[in-house]
Parts: sequence; C-alpha cells; structure tokens
Amino acid sequence: MRHCYARRGEKIGDAVSFNPRFAFVNAPSTTSGSAPPAGPVPTGDAEHSTEPDEEHRTGTVVSSTGSWYEVQTAGGLVSSKASGKLRLRDEDVTNPLAVGDRVTLRISPEDGTGYITAIHERENALTRRAAGRRAGQRHVIVANVDAAWAVQAVRRPRLNPGFLDRFLVMAAVCDIPAGIIFNKTDLTRPEDEERVASLRALYEDLGYLVLMTSATEGEGVAAVKDALEGRLSVLSGPSGAGKSPLLNAIEPGLGLRTGTVSDKTNKGRHTTTHAALYPLTDLADGSFVADTPGIREFGILDLEPDELCHFFVEFFDYLDGCKFIDCTHDHEPGCAIKEAVEAGEIDERRYESYLNILQSLREGEARRDW
Repeated sequence: MRHCYARRGEKIGDAVSFNPRFAFVNAPSTTSGSAPPAGPVPTGDAEHSTEPDEEHRTGTVVSSTGSWYEVQTAGGLVSSKASGKLRLRDEDVTNPLAVGDRVTLRISPEDGTGYITAIHERENALTRRAAGRRAGQRHVIVANVDAAWAVQAVRRPRLNPGFLDRFLVMAAVCDIPAGIIFNKTDLTRPEDEERVASLRALYEDLGYLVLMTSATEGEGVAAVKDALEGRLSVLSGPSGAGKSPLLNAIEPGLGLRTGTVSDKTNKGRHTTTHAALYPLTDLADGSFVADTPGIREFGILDLEPDELCHFFVEFFDYLDGCKFIDCTHDHEPGCAIKEAVEAGEIDERRYESYLNILQSLREGEARRDW
C-alpha cells in the first residue's frame, strides 16, 4: 500500500499528476493585491476539525524545530505545538506533521501561541526513507507540493545520475511533476562538458525540463524564477549542490546560509538542517519554495518491485512486448526492455539505474518479510 497521499488522475497545474514527465501550464496564482504571506493559506475543511472562528485559524506549516511549528495564517505567523494524538496518528512516518501541511489551530488568548488540532488532507507528499534506528519508516520532506526539482552540481560534489533517477521515480510515485537543475555551471571543466551535455540531452529527450544554472554568475536564474512562479516548489539534492546560494540569487532577501565542499571527501557540508518553506516575494502571489536538508541517498518507499518499470517513461512502449507477463526486466528471457537496451533504444545508464533501484526495493521487501 502506498502512503504518498497522492490522488491519481487529478491535475497539478494543467499537468496530469501521474505523468512522470515535467509539465507546467497555466500556473496557479492569486488575484489579491495584498502582500503575500510567508506560506500558502489553506481553504477547505480539515480532518475532524471545527469551522474556524475567532479562536481557531487555518494555516500552513512553514518550519518546525523540535516540538514547535511555525504556522502561517492570514493573520501572520503563529508559533504552535501539536496535540500528541496528531503526532502519533501514523506510526509508519517519523514526522506525521511536516512543512507544507495545512492545519487548523486554536489560538491561546494568553500568549497568542497556537495549538494544532487537525491536519488537512494532503494532496501529496514528497518522502524519503528514514535513516538510523528509524530505517524502514518514511520521513515526509514536504507536503502539498506543486513541483519538485532535483538539484545537482556539475562538479563539487560530483554529479550523480543515480540520485536523479531515484528522485524522479519518487516524485512520480507521489504524483509530483519533477524537473532537473544542473547547478554550478561556472565550475565546468572541458572534461565535464561531454558528460553534462549527454545527461542533459538524455533527460530532455525523456520529457523532463532541465535547467542549467550558476548562482555566482547569474546563469539560468531567470529561467528558475519562471519555473517557480505561482507554485509551491521543493528543491532537493546533496549537500554542496548549491541549493541555498541559488535560492539567495532568486530571492536575495532570504539570506540562507551557504557552505563549502570538503576537499577531502568532495562532499558538501550541511548548511540547511531542516526543511523550511519560504515566500518568493519578487514573484507572483502563491510562489513558495521549500529548502531541504542535503540528501545523499534517496531511498524509495511505497513502491513494489514489480511496479518500478511503470515509472521509467522510456519503458512504456516496450512493456507489452515481453515474453512473460510478470517480467521484471532483469534476468528473464524474451524481455523487450533488455532487447531495447541492447539495440540502443533505451539508454544503458538509465537501465543500470533501474536495476539498482529494483535491487534496493527487493532488499527492502525482504526486510519487511523478515
């Protein structure tokens, strides 16, 4: 059973939500002439909630630290705590209440703090596998996402196509349109050019939007602004990929911390320690971006091994050609996918990513059965 809170068949913007390709048309916007709040203010009923009144408000979680949540409401930011019942409502996740969640809260007349009494139904949620002692559980990165961007540096740290493919699969599973940002183009060396150009062509041919950016040189910043306008977007990638500098270039007032890449490990140092939602005040009302902690491995949950092939868009035309109806496209004879790879019709790099993800899903399944 999947727990991505996705509604298959609905649309995000004008893009069909279960389509793994990135497509944005007629981005949502507001018509109010007032200044945008620091997070989208939800409408509609919450699960088991009462109608908002002078003591109750609806809002969106824009950040969380410890047991406190900052909730943006029409009246401003409210520091809030959540009821224990809500925090324990889903034992499969490490954080049942996440950035992007729309909530109902009761305002304390004494100090103006909030008490979250209900969480509204999610449209979707971007999740990853929890680490450490909570391995096997899901960690919700951001809820109610309009667009997800995988950010990779062309160098320092090294560009990782495996991360891109895992991210694109996870976004598709959760019904979130996804795109790719190749950042730090100013660091490109002659030996990088062919590899980067080849990967860009690969993903563009598959229908994904690929943007080339340099926060320090300003390259591609305008294109990113256009893509973020009117949407709640999330940027994810490894530490050091340059997410925070890129967001600072898009919205100079953010002042997000930036770090460096270790010369010893060629990996970034964490500067974003928790997900947070920020308004993009230079863009249209309704433009928000979630800055997320660096993610080096994107473990996929809520997907069975035999479902994975449906999230590699280039496989679609070949799936009916396999000899066996339950073909996993791994070892079976008469596999149309393997034949397409051998014929050069499916890129071998993507097929290798498929096999790697398939193996990780099988290992996860084995752990569950054990």
